Amino acid sequence: MRVLAFGTYDAKRHPRAGILIEGLRARGVEVVELNEPLGFPTAQRIAMLQNPLRAVRFIARLARCWFNLARRARRLRRQQFDLVLVGYLGHFDVLLARALFRRSRIALDQLVFAADTALDRRISGSIKLAALRLLDRLAVACADLILIDTDEHRTLIPAGQEHKAIVLPVGASRSWFEAARAVPPTAESHDDPAQPLRVVFFGLYTPLQGTTVIGEALAKLADRRDIVATMIGEGQDRRETEQLAAGNPHVTWIDWVSATELPRLVAEHDVCLGIFGVTPKALRVVPNKVYQGAAAGCVIVTSDTSPQRRALGEAALYVPPGDAAALAQALTELAADRTRVRHLRAAALERARATFQPSAIAQELLTRLSTSNRERS
Repeated sequence: MRVLAFGTYDAKRHPRAGILIEGLRARGVEVVELNEPLGFPTAQRIAMLQNPLRAVRFIARLARCWFNLARRARRLRRQQFDLVLVGYLGHFDVLLARALFRRSRIALDQLVFAADTALDRRISGSIKLAALRLLDRLAVACADLILIDTDEHRTLIPAGQEHKAIVLPVGASRSWFEAARAVPPTAESHDDPAQPLRVVFFGLYTPLQGTTVIGEALAKLADRRDIVATMIGEGQDRRETEQLAAGNPHVTWIDWVSATELPRLVAEHDVCLGIFGVTPKALRVVPNKVYQGAAAGCVIVTSDTSPQRRALGEAALYVPPGDAAALAQALTELAADRTRVRHLRAAALERARATFQPSAIAQELLTRLSTSNRERS
C-alpha cells in the first residue's frame, strides 16, 4: 500500500499527522510526504477572524505553501497512491488535494471543525460562523473519508456524509513512550511518601481545557505542602487561571517547553491533568494531553465524559466537568495514597501501550480502510 501524506500540516506543533505517518510506516505502508508547514497554529487561525491584517497574512502564507505544494505535486502525478491523507487542520488543503489528485481516494483528518472551535473559543458573529460552517461542509464534501477522534464528533458531520467517518483515537508519538521508559512508574522518587505529589498541566489555556477550574482547585490546595503543581503554556485563559491560583505558593508557571523536552518533563510528574471545561466541545473530545500523559506513565486526572471514559476505562481518575472542589479532593486523596498512585500510573501506561501507540492507531485505520474498500466493491 502507498499513501501520500499531503498538506500544510505541522507535525512538530500538532502531532496527529506524525503519529499517523509513523504508525503506517511501522505497519509496512510506504508513505510519501508532500508537506509545506504553514506555521499558523489554531490560536492564530481563530485570531484572524477578529483581525483583518492577520487574515491577509494567513492567505498570503497559505498561497505560498500551495504554490510549492502544486509545483512539487507535478513530479508525483504519474505515481499511484492508494490514499492521499490530508493532515490535521487541512480544511483548506483538502480543496487543493481534490484539485491536484482528482482520481485518488482522499482522507481528511478532521479532528476539529472550524465553526465548533470558534464557538468554543468564544468567537461570535453570525457571518463568521456561517462562513466557517460552509468551510466545514466544503472540506467534508471534498474528501472520500473523514478521520475523526470520537463518536461524538460524528454528529458534526453534515447530513448525508456520515458514512465517510472513521473514528480513530489521537494516540501519542514514540517520544512519550520513550519518556516513560526513562522515568518508569516504579522509580523511587515516585513512591517516596515523603515527597510531594507532583502534578502537571500543559496546554493552550482554552475554554475547552477548563484551566480556570484548575486554578480554583489549586487555590483550595494552597495550604497543602504535599501537592506541588507545574502549569505549562500560554493562552486565552492563562491570566485568569494564574489569578485564581495566586494564593498557592506551590505552583510553578512555565510559558512553554519545547516538544523535544516536554515528554520527559511530564514523565517526571506523578499526575497529568486532562481537561475540565463544560463547553459542548469539551464534552466531545479526548485531548492530546490525556493520550500523552498516559503514554508517559502518569496518573490521568480528567473530566468524567463519555469519550474519555471510553478511551481510558478504569485507567484514569475522573471528576465532574467544571467541579474545582472535586478536582482538589481527588488530588488530596492521591497525595495520601501512593499505592493508588502507583497502580493508576501502571494502568495508564498499560492502556497507552495497548491502544495509543502509532502502530495501533495505524492498524485500526488500515482495518477500517479494508472494510470500506469491501463496501465500495
